[in-house]
Amino acid sequence: MSFVAENVSLADAIAAGDSRAIARAISRVENGSPDAAELMKAVFPGTGRALIIGITGAPGAGKSSLVDKLAMAYRQRGERVGIIAVDPSSPFSGGAILGDRIRMQALGLDQGVFIRSMATRGNLGGLARATVDAVAILDAAGFEKIIVETVGVGQDEVEIVKTADVCVVVLVPGMGDDIQTIKAGIMEIGDIFVINKADHEGVLRTQKELEALLGLATREDQWQPPIVKTVATENQGTRDLAAAIDSYRDFEQGATKTSDRRRAIARWRILELLQERLLAQTLNGNSASETLDQLAAEVAMKQRDPYSAVEELMKQRSGQVQNLPLQK
Repeated sequence: MSFVAENVSLADAIAAGDSRAIARAISRVENGSPDAAELMKAVFPGTGRALIIGITGAPGAGKSSLVDKLAMAYRQRGERVGIIAVDPSSPFSGGAILGDRIRMQALGLDQGVFIRSMATRGNLGGLARATVDAVAILDAAGFEKIIVETVGVGQDEVEIVKTADVCVVVLVPGMGDDIQTIKAGIMEIGDIFVINKADHEGVLRTQKELEALLGLATREDQWQPPIVKTVATENQGTRDLAAAIDSYRDFEQGATKTSDRRRAIARWRILELLQERLLAQTLNGNSASETLDQLAAEVAMKQRDPYSAVEELMKQRSGQVQNLPLQK
């Protein structure tokens, strides 16, 4: 069977909601299989129906517990839920250290929930490179809600805005300087703010700080991000969070800026894929690896600067392109 026929068959199985097909497809895009691009071409026409929810925030904020309870709330409404948990990478295997989220054991038995852990593989934005493709696969599989939980590394979490329809920023009271945590680059991307562990001391102070910061800036779309207090371990406030997400979805559907946001996301995705493709073509030449090692050694010994090293690689790639045979 050809790559094209096989990918069409796999795309049909995904559209039918086959869990094994979904898992196999995500593995292909995550591992960078040669036919991953063709697979995504086949999957793409079935996308655009799901609501993609990004859950981000500082480590230890209780994001996993919140995702667990939010998914349960959606299941009680009869909606299918896909969960992508972006975990730290193993420095040895490159795989996700936390596996398939053993903390979500109850959800793992639910046929209406699909959970997948993905390694960041060193990506500083808190998102694995293949996360966007994995979300598209779940979208094509008919999941109404797709929750992307990021690794939780502070201000680099702004990457989540590039793939989510609604971004939920999770904070907790009493974790050092709350204002510094809020200011760390995630303030501007939050559509909804959650103060989790709201039964802890300091919740009122954190709420007042948030309100003060939110009052300093006006968003272009005029949305006023709500503050929701939750105790995820006790399943308190989860329905309020789901209601806030629904409110933002309704607001976004009627806002004139919605198409601008989607165009910006699409533009970012094209540029990201172009960057990856050009980098791969540059490094896949016969002598590219040897040249890179040689240049790295020269830069390390201060015999050459990194900028001229990049220029040398660009020249080499330019020569490869010129020597390509013309297609008839």
